[in-house]
Amino acid sequence: MSLVAAYADRIGQTNVSDWLRVDQERVNAFADATLDHQFIHVDPERAARETPWGGPIAHGFLTLSLMSHFAAQALPPFPDGAIGVNYGFEKVRFLTPVPVGARIRGKFTLARAEERRAGQVQIQQDCVVEIEDSESPALIAQWLSLVVAG
Repeated sequence: MSLVAAYADRIGQTNVSDWLRVDQERVNAFADATLDHQFIHVDPERAARETPWGGPIAHGFLTLSLMSHFAAQALPPFPDGAIGVNYGFEKVRFLTPVPVGARIRGKFTLARAEERRAGQVQIQQDCVVEIEDSESPALIAQWLSLVVAG
């Protein structure tokens, strides 16, 4: 079976990861790694007093970066020893802030798979990061990956 055929059979398939709690320690570590120490993320007392969310929220880019973790949990392995490379995004929208302490998960629907050249397929996953007990997701994205035959 060709690489593109392996993905063609999965178009429209949705996979969901496990829930992950976004705690203050993770938010602080992300702030340290990215040098983004805005108080709305790292100062719970001030965020409770001075923001409309009543406490600290996770960085949007932290939520986005966790999609790799969610994908590793939720998606089937690459076919026949192929490898995947992040190719970028067509669209990313941060819809709802993630309160520190909330649990989130990733939902991935394979939207398309197109052969770019022999042994390479570009796939698009339509992604949603859900917040437990929230009607609105944290983010939506169209995530592109390049799958290369092994």
